[in-house]
Amino acid sequence: MFIDVATIYCKPGDGGNGCVSFHREKFIMSGGPDGGDGGKGGNVYFQADESVNTLLSFRYNQHFRAENGDKGQSNNMTGRSGSDLVIKVPRGTVVKDAETEGIIADIFTFGEKVLILRGGRGGRGNAKFCTPTRRAPAFAENGDSTKERKIRLELKTIADIGLIGYPNVGKSTLLSVVSAAKPKIANYPFTTLSPNLGVVSYFDDSFIVADIPGLIEGAAEGVGLGHSFLRHVERVRLLVHVVDISGSEGREPLQDYITIRQELKKYSKDLYELPELLVANKCDLFYDEAKIAELERESGKQAIRISAATTSGVKELIGVMAAELKKLPPVEPIKFVPFEYEKDDKESYFIQRQDDTYYVTGGFVEELAKKVYLDDTESFVYFQRKMRERGIIDALRAKGAKDGDTVCVLDIEFTLID
Repeated sequence: MFIDVATIYCKPGDGGNGCVSFHREKFIMSGGPDGGDGGKGGNVYFQADESVNTLLSFRYNQHFRAENGDKGQSNNMTGRSGSDLVIKVPRGTVVKDAETEGIIADIFTFGEKVLILRGGRGGRGNAKFCTPTRRAPAFAENGDSTKERKIRLELKTIADIGLIGYPNVGKSTLLSVVSAAKPKIANYPFTTLSPNLGVVSYFDDSFIVADIPGLIEGAAEGVGLGHSFLRHVERVRLLVHVVDISGSEGREPLQDYITIRQELKKYSKDLYELPELLVANKCDLFYDEAKIAELERESGKQAIRISAATTSGVKELIGVMAAELKKLPPVEPIKFVPFEYEKDDKESYFIQRQDDTYYVTGGFVEELAKKVYLDDTESFVYFQRKMRERGIIDALRAKGAKDGDTVCVLDIEFTLID
């Protein structure tokens, strides 16, 4: 089963908490603080793997979590960092934020490893809070918590040439005779339900050809298999537009050509402006030369006459494709401004009053509250001192707070006393 779109949930590892510890050793009566820092949380990476060619595995496994960092230990030992999570994807996978559709990465080459989400920082141990006036701090920092992100994966096939055209015009047959690919071939529309790739050899050169199925009128709006496969044409360097010149399906060759060109234009201007070869297939059947002349006149291109079924003209077509590719720049990753998740505002704070209770919220106090143990007296004193230094106590007074009023920070509640 070919799956080229998937939505998954990824969470980098949380940072480990710092350790509260004091040195204990024989003949040493009062050792100093020696609590180590917490370990860093694991990162989330995506890597292109040659053994993977679809996103099928993400249909059954959608939740991915990197390992959390371990808590710090005594003797100033830093906790073990969490293991990074490396998610294997096919080459050509575009990683997006599912909420905004912002592009995070385009994983273009085999083996390429891209950092998508960074793990949380480990908290500081109590040894880091030791000062000349605070000789035995009995508190430490909690590690940074991370957020789970909703990620959308889109596979865009990487090929040099894209075979396009109406269903049943012979694209799959052509791919099977120019390469070793074995696509399903049958005499009915939409036989091909997924892009097929084939490597074509021409003397010392080789190039990749993709058979792109599902293009009909309305494809740009998603009719048929349009949206599912137009994305696979976006990376190609050259289009080979295959037309059934015999009209064996009861359609007019020129109208087929015009319709597909219009759909390309609606979907993407860049795609519409790609270099294109025009191929008149099924020349082994009865056809009218006047129709080829009309097709060439309206398209402004010379039609290459072939019969994929009998291989007539196929060698000549391969030569033309190879020659055209030499004139064109190589396939490149898509150009985009990398999407970055907004960093939490760790400086702002807000004060709201309800009766005699004052609620303090915002990035600064929330970060401060998460990084100290507020059930420890000394730690709580440190917390209050930081609030005073930041001007929050003065701001509470300016809002009308007086001694004996209740102040709430997250789920912490205390009485304001100077």
